[in-house]
Amino acid sequence: MKLYAYCLAEEVESLPDSLRGIAEGRVHIIKDGAFSVVVSDFSAETVPVNRDNALIHAAVVQSVLTQTTPLPFRFGTVVTEPQLRNYVEARREALRAKLESFRGCVEMNVKVIQERGTQEESPLPQREDKPGTAFLAQKRRELLGSETRVAEAKKIASWIDELTSGFASETRMDTNPSDKLLLATAHLVQRDKVDQYRAKLKEAREERPELHFLVSGPWPPYSFANIDLELKSHFGVS
Repeated sequence: MKLYAYCLAEEVESLPDSLRGIAEGRVHIIKDGAFSVVVSDFSAETVPVNRDNALIHAAVVQSVLTQTTPLPFRFGTVVTEPQLRNYVEARREALRAKLESFRGCVEMNVKVIQERGTQEESPLPQREDKPGTAFLAQKRRELLGSETRVAEAKKIASWIDELTSGFASETRMDTNPSDKLLLATAHLVQRDKVDQYRAKLKEAREERPELHFLVSGPWPPYSFANIDLELKSHFGVS
């Protein structure tokens, strides 16, 4: 029998009886020293990637977050119990250090949305006697607009980082903007500082009303844990 792995945590003794995993598998805990690995029985080789399975995976990990901060496994991690135990034994100290760094923390996500400015859409002068001029002018306008938005995204990222520096111990930012999304950032925040963190972001909204902030969380530290890559590199799990 194979196992579907959801997360690894410290000293989790029980989970809700009603909790069900992927393919209605029985969710249970494998104890290995101080570690608790949350898994469910799974008979197939791979997991279909769909919304329902993604929500089930998230719900199981979220149920652990109510007790402690877990290290989430990548969606779709299927292993045998010997593989799992061998992995934990081989990486025990690294896992312990990572859990220590996440202890008492949750992930908060912020997306900053800003419509493209009308100045980016204004046409550049064109010479009608050169057929390729309009095309090249359009490409130049797109390039200048993208560079402007990247620069603006980096400025806002630095500003948000400064605002939340007293509450976020780690930060992950994506400053590669799309048409509307200017910035996406993840912060590792102490649980007891989440309200203060939200208050700082409320101040940010009031200071920059032209920006639209989407704040979500608290979540498990998906953006900061790379336990999936480590497991794959050790055992070739896919």
